[in-house]
Parts: sequence; structure tokens; C-alpha cells
Amino acid sequence: MNESSTSKYPFMLKEHNAMELQEDRADSTATIRTRKFLTNRLLARKQMVVDIIHPARANISKDELREKLAKMYKVDKEVVFVFGFRTAFGGGKSTGFALIYDNLESAKKFEPKYRLVRHGLMEIKKASRKQRKERKNRSKKLRGTKKAKAAVAKK
Repeated sequence: MNESSTSKYPFMLKEHNAMELQEDRADSTATIRTRKFLTNRLLARKQMVVDIIHPARANISKDELREKLAKMYKVDKEVVFVFGFRTAFGGGKSTGFALIYDNLESAKKFEPKYRLVRHGLMEIKKASRKQRKERKNRSKKLRGTKKAKAAVAKK
């Protein structure tokens, strides 16, 4: 690129500088605060609302957040479940929910199956497309509670 093109297209230099700034922001820190902390003895867990202040980052990955919360509460990363995060308009702040179970057995007992699958603690057994369609069409012939029982029995 020669000098005449830089004066003609000054935005090209600015674009390059912006990329460098973004690379610098990627390793900046974020502040994690918890509020509405509750120890739920019945479900063997601690539950809380998590506020993350990340002014120099787009957001923080849930995996990274699980690691930080596990370190804060001195527990294993496997028993920490984070979900429901919303980023405030304009960025810089995210709010979500965290559950920290007392042990892995209680997590497997009380956590919804889809979250266990996300964390790799359970594998989903998906029936073939043809089997799903056949079950759907069989349940169409039934009414009321019989339909629900047929759907559960086939799983």
C-alpha cells in the first residue's frame, strides 16, 4: 500500500488499530458478584444470582464462569451449573443464575436432564426418526391420560 492510497482511504488504518484493541481486551478481567444467596437444604445446593461486570469484553463463557465460581466457593467445577444469562443493553454487565450442588449425586438427581447433557454428565438416547413418527401416530389414536401413558411407556 503506498502513501497515496493511505491518504485516499484513511479508514483502513483505523480498522487495523481497532483489531489490535480488541485483541488487548480479550485477556482483561471481569468482576463476579453474587447476590440473593440461598442455601437450599432440601435440594442439597446453594443457589444465587450472579452479576458479571465485563466492561472490556463482549461476554464471559459459561465454562470460564463455572471455573471462577468453583474457585470462589472451593468446590469442584462439575457441581456448578450456570444458566439464564442476559447481557444488559450496551454490554458491560451480565446477570444470570448459578446453582452449586453439595455433591455430584444430588446434582444428577435434581438437575434437569438437558442441563446434565450440556455438562456431559448424561448422554441422550435419541430414537430413530421412524420410531418417533410411529409413536406419534400411535398416540394420535388414544385420548386423554392413555395418550400420556403410551408416550411414557414407549420411551
